[in-house]
This record gives sequence, C-alpha cells and structure tokens, in this order.
Amino acid sequence: MDKMPKWADVVLIPLISLLLAAILSALVILGIGEDPVAAVKLMVDGALGSTYGWGYTLYYATNFMFTGLAVAIAAHAGLFNIGGEGQAMLGGLGVALVCLLIPWPHWTLALVFAALGAGLFGAAWAAIPAYLQAKRGSHIVITTIMFNFIAAAVLNYVLVNLLRPEGSMDPATERFPEAVHLPSLHELLAPIGIEFSKSAPANVSLLVAVGACLFVWLLIWRTPLGFEIRSLGKSEPGARYAGISSVRTIMIAMLISGALAGMMAVNNVMGEAERLVLNATEGAGFIGIAVALMGRNHPFGVFLAAILFGFLYQGGAELALWTSIPRELIVVIQALVILFTGALDNMVRMPLERIFLAMRKGQN
Repeated sequence: MDKMPKWADVVLIPLISLLLAAILSALVILGIGEDPVAAVKLMVDGALGSTYGWGYTLYYATNFMFTGLAVAIAAHAGLFNIGGEGQAMLGGLGVALVCLLIPWPHWTLALVFAALGAGLFGAAWAAIPAYLQAKRGSHIVITTIMFNFIAAAVLNYVLVNLLRPEGSMDPATERFPEAVHLPSLHELLAPIGIEFSKSAPANVSLLVAVGACLFVWLLIWRTPLGFEIRSLGKSEPGARYAGISSVRTIMIAMLISGALAGMMAVNNVMGEAERLVLNATEGAGFIGIAVALMGRNHPFGVFLAAILFGFLYQGGAELALWTSIPRELIVVIQALVILFTGALDNMVRMPLERIFLAMRKGQN
C-alpha cells in the first residue's frame, strides 16, 4: 500500500518544496537589504503582467520543456542524461543546415524538416554515450558531461571555419531565408482577435513543445516500448528476466532523449535568432535537469515546471534591470528550488508520509 496518495506525491510535495525555497530566497533578499515583497511583485509584473512578459516567459519555458522531457525520458530508463546542453547545441547545427541548404517554399514544411534535423543531430550525439553505457559499462553521467564540452568545441569549429559568412567576425551563420522564419505568437493569435506583443520571442515552436509533452506521455504510459523503458528503470535484472533487452532499451531511450534535447533548437535557433550563433543554448540543457526533477519526470509536471523556470528567468531579468538585486540571485533561487525538490526531497516527503499514515490509521 502506498504511504501517501498519488496526488500528494505529484502536487503537494513539490508545492511545499517550492514554498520552502521561496521563504529561504526571501531571507536571502532581506539579507542583501532589499524588500522581498517588492521583488516578488516586480518579478510577477515583469514575467506575467503583460503579453510582452508572457512572451519571454513562454519562450524560455519552451526551451525547458524540450530539455526537461529529454532528462525525463532517460530517467524512466534509469539513466541520468546530463548531456542535454551538448545535444541541443548539435541540434542547432541540424536546424541551420536544413534551413540554409534547402530552398523551402514555406515555414510549415521547413519546420517539419528542421525538427527532424534537430532531432537527428541530437540523437546522434546521444548515441555514443548510450552505446558506451549499454555495451561497455561507461557511466552515462560521465560520458554525457564530457560530450557537452566536445559539442561546444565542434560547434565552435564549424561556425568559425565552415558556416561563418565571408567578411563576418561573428561566430554565427548567415541569417535564414525569410521563408523559414517561424510565426510569433502575435502572428498566430492576431487572426482570432487576441492581442499579443509583437516584440516577444515566443513562437509556434511552443505548440511543438506541448505536442512533445503529449507524445512522451503516450510513449511512456501507453505503449509496449514505454513499459519496457519503465521496467528497465525500476529493475534492470527484473527487466532482463522478463526478456527485455537492456542494450536495445538503453539505446532507444537515449536516442529519444537526445532527439528531444536537439529539438530545442527549433525554438531558439529557427524561431528566435533566425540563425545559429555560438552559445545559443544558454544553459537550458542543465535547467532541464531541474525541470525534470521538479516535474517528477512526468510530462505534465515538466510542462508546469518549465513555465515556473521561464517565470524565474524572465522575472530575474526584470529584477536585474530595475533594482540593485544582482542577476546572479536568480541562479541562487533556482539552486534553492533544485535543492528542495531534489536533494532534500525526503525532508518534505518523510513527514508527509507519517501524517498520511497516521490519518489512515485514525480512519481504521
């Protein structure tokens, strides 16, 4: 029998952990001589108080949905994919090649093939650590971390030596053709009479990210492959006894994970920058780890956690712009959220389990 209801595990524990992180963050803000209530109000107004703020919040959230889902898929197979950053970098290369080398007539067709290109490059970059784990026993955490640095070096070489336009000093590709520019939320919502900021970077790839959440839910809980992935994650010896190939399942799970991380580039490379630039990922691959932890590796939880971290990113930018609170404080707040939802999970879980067990005994 479960020690607590499922809803408490999925909803109540993250909420309490978030509240504890918020209280500690408020104390930190007080400690540097600022007003935490005013800081929270400014963050909320800046991130959620206008369509401009929402546009940036949803833009960041889109990135975090892809990378969070990438971590979640691997986690269900008992793997810890810390290589989302490198896989997203190489996914950007896939998007750039698709957009620059093929004369697309319309963005819809380009979007499909750019997503495929991003997924293919991200999956290819995840395949090597996956093979080393499945066949050689090399720990996935170590290899994926190492491959982040290799990906950065590869991308740097390609941008500087192969894809940089002649005469340009920027380590970036040329701008993508007009035909492949993705419509912003302003352009999508205007025909149905909804006003949205023209300058906000949120674009149609948000819908792709939401579709990816639905895809992962169907895959993990409604398909035989999803059952195999979850079985391997729960017990590798048990999965082998049931006839599930650990090598095959590890490879497939990591390929899907890498593909999802790579697809993040559709948002930031094709949708926002409209060219591939160095360091375009901006740490989103690592934030995906926190998003997956907070979302309990469930697609709906990842969706909500991605919006929360999008709010923290945009709200933090507003704090840095309009107050003397340093931008780095948002990193501290993010770290506190990760600390309470991940490392200190049992600090909240164990007292709640005792409460629910006592309530159950009282009813009996």
